[in-house]
Formats: sequence, C-alpha cells, structure tokens
Amino acid sequence: MEKEEAIEFQPAKPAFELLFRATVNLAAATHISKVPLGERMFIPITGGLFKGEKLSGEVLSGGGDWQLIRPDGSTILHARYTIRTNDNAFIYIENKGIRAGKPDVLAQLARGDIVDPAKYYFRTVPQFETGAPQYVWLNNIIAVCSGMRLINAVIIDFYSVI
Repeated sequence: MEKEEAIEFQPAKPAFELLFRATVNLAAATHISKVPLGERMFIPITGGLFKGEKLSGEVLSGGGDWQLIRPDGSTILHARYTIRTNDNAFIYIENKGIRAGKPDVLAQLARGDIVDPAKYYFRTVPQFETGAPQYVWLNNIIAVCSGMRLINAVIIDFYSVI
C-alpha cells in the first residue's frame, strides 16, 4: 500500500442558504390503520404558496403526506407534492423526515394545538425533480427543511446545503 501524501485541501464545510418558505395547506387527516410500527395516516395537501429569492409560486393541491405515528408519539413524514413557480415551471418534491418531541408537546400537536416550534423537532430532507431548464440545478442539490405545524397547514423553510 502506498504511503499517503500530505493533503493541503480539506472537504468543504457545509453551510445553508434559504431557498424558500412554503405554507402548505392541509385537509383533515385520514386514519388508515394501526400497523405493527404504529398508526398510518394520510394528510391531503390542498394547496399553498412558497416564496424565496430564487423561486416563488404555488403549492398545487393533490399531494399528500403519508405518515406513520410511532408508539412514542413521534411521526415519520413522507410527503409528495408538486409546486408551480411564478414562471410556470413544475417541480415535484418528495420530502421525508421526522417530527419528534416530549410526550406532552406531541400530545398538544396531536390535539391540533399551535405549539412553539422550538419545543419540538420537525426536520425533513426534500428531493426535487424538474425538467424546467431554469431550475434543473434543483435536481443536483441536497436540501434540508425545518418546519412548524399549524392547525390546517405547515410552514416549511427549505435550505440548500452549499
């Protein structure tokens, strides 16, 4: 085995750049069934808006969040939906993550109470797909989100990892 040479370079240190803030409107949850890992639910997405420096537009109705509520009260999130930019480009988003916290906080969220997002963990990792030439760069980035739950909506900040 060859001896490693001293390398002067270091991996880039990740940083975050806000892409946009989305307000995603939700319909009432459908409780699907208890399953071995918890309870399956479906939350329809009914629309919404997003706004950022590089792209803004609307969240289209027709998507949804297929959730698994685990026995500890935390929620595994798996949302799929489409956004349309103000310049009429369509972008598909698949967003996976978790919402977790102390049992009393999760119980408040489950009742539909508005809770300070600093009291719970709501993070997701979106993946974007688009053929729109002005947004193909979204196909090749890693992004993370931080969210908060409202009564009939979620507010999600999307960050590009740079």
